[in-house]
Amino acid sequence: MKKTIVLMVVILAATHSFAQKFYTKNGLISFYSKSSMEDITADNNEVLSVINTTTGDLQFSVLNTGFHFKKALMEEHFNENYMESDKYPKAIFKGKITNLSAVNFAKDGSYTVTVTGPLTMHGVTNTVTADGTVTIKNGSISATSKFKIKLADYEISIPSVVKNNIAEIVDVTVSCNYPNKM
Repeated sequence: MKKTIVLMVVILAATHSFAQKFYTKNGLISFYSKSSMEDITADNNEVLSVINTTTGDLQFSVLNTGFHFKKALMEEHFNENYMESDKYPKAIFKGKITNLSAVNFAKDGSYTVTVTGPLTMHGVTNTVTADGTVTIKNGSISATSKFKIKLADYEISIPSVVKNNIAEIVDVTVSCNYPNKM
């Protein structure tokens, strides 16, 4: 019995030590709001992300003040009026690749994945499911995804005076290269 317990502990320790986590501090999240009055785009290339190739866990953390716009006034309104960045400084996603077996991290190729998990933004948490692509090239990992977010789902209000200037649903694009191993 003792030998069985010792063997189980050794197997669990070995499995845990082979967990492969990769991260980036320079991921990119962009959003696009199309409206009849004006299209709005913003980019943030200071996204912290971690991917665990063994478990499929995928996390993102982004400071709202890191989004940059073409017009300074848009950036100011985004942080002060919509995201309330002083009160809610960042957005966080903690999800999982639900079809992890579809990805061979040891073989070059592009793999279609589905990621599901809670996205917390503006003090509100909702479950998000998005399709994406994990690409392996020469042992390097990159991931991309495009999905939509309804602002009302995160209690982000659009004042009626600018209702025609901002779309109720925005397109979000995520792109990360994971060069660093933890």
